[in-house]
Amino acid sequence: MPSSTPNNRQAHVVAALDETPVAAIDQVNETQKARSTWTDAWESMRRRPSFWISSSLILLIVLVALVPTLFTQAPPNSNCLLADSNGGAEAGHPLGFTRQGCDTYARIIFGTRASVTVGLLATFLVTLVGVVIGALAGYYGGVLDAIVSRIGDIFFAVPTVLGAIVLLSVLPERTPVTIALVMSIFAWPQIARIMRGAVLTARNSDYVTASIALGVSKFKILLRHVVPNSIAPVIVIATVSLGTFIVAEATLSFLGIGLGSDIMSWGNDIGNAQTSIRTAPQVLLYPAAALSVTVLAFLMLGDVVGDALDPKARARR
Repeated sequence: MPSSTPNNRQAHVVAALDETPVAAIDQVNETQKARSTWTDAWESMRRRPSFWISSSLILLIVLVALVPTLFTQAPPNSNCLLADSNGGAEAGHPLGFTRQGCDTYARIIFGTRASVTVGLLATFLVTLVGVVIGALAGYYGGVLDAIVSRIGDIFFAVPTVLGAIVLLSVLPERTPVTIALVMSIFAWPQIARIMRGAVLTARNSDYVTASIALGVSKFKILLRHVVPNSIAPVIVIATVSLGTFIVAEATLSFLGIGLGSDIMSWGNDIGNAQTSIRTAPQVLLYPAAALSVTVLAFLMLGDVVGDALDPKARARR
C-alpha cells in the first residue's frame, strides 16, 4: 500500500518477485513453431464447405482433362452419323448427339483438355510475367517503375479479347499454346500492377530494413523476403483469372477465331451448336453447362482463398 513520506510524496511499494508470477504468464514457448500466413489461411479455408466443393470440382475437371478415357469409351469424332443429327439421349449416349451426329457427352469429356489447357497455361504465363515485372518495378522504382507503368497503361487500354482477335486473325495456326500466348500478351498488366502495389508496401517493412542493415543485397532481399510476403493477392487474382481465360478461349472459338475446328473444345461445340439452338437447344446447353461449372469452381476457390489471405475478412468472421 502507498504510504506518506516526510516530503508528502507517495512511496510505491513493489511486491516481491515470487508473489507476482509475471514471468510465467509472459513466458514464450520457444518449442512451438511460429504460425505463418499460409498456415492461418489453411486453417480458415478448411473450415469452409465452399473450399471443399470447389476443390473437388477442380480436381475432377483436371482428372477429366488428363485421362478422358476414364469417363467415356465412346470415340468423340468417329462413328458420327448424320442420321443421328441432334438426336436425343439413348443407351450409351446419355446426352444425345451433336448436329454432325457425334456423341455429345464424349465431345464434352475430350474437349475439357483443350479448354483447361488454355486456362492453365495463360494463367501461368500471365502470373509469371506480371510477378517479375511488378516486383522489379515496385522494389527498384525510379525510371524502371515509370517505364513499366506507362507500358502497362498502354496494354490496359486494349481489352484482352479484342487484342487476341486482332492477333489471332493473322496467325496461320491456332493451338492451345498459341491462344494462351496471345492472351498473356494483353493480360499481364493487371497482375503486374497488383504485385507492384504489394511490393511497394512490403519494401518499407522492418524485416527489409533489418536485411539491409545486415548487408544483404537488394536482389536477395527481393527474392527471399519481399516477393514471398507480397504474392498472396496475386494468387487470389490468378485463381479467379483462370476461369476468365477459359471463358475467353470459348468466346474466341465461338467467334471462329479461337482453336481450330479440328481441336475439340467447349467453345467450338458452343459455336457449332448456335445454328441448332431453336430446334435442339440441348446441344448448346451441355457444353455451356460444363463451361459454367468449371468457371464457377475457380471463382468459388478464388473467393475462399481471398478471404483466407485477408486479415480483415478473417476478423469479420
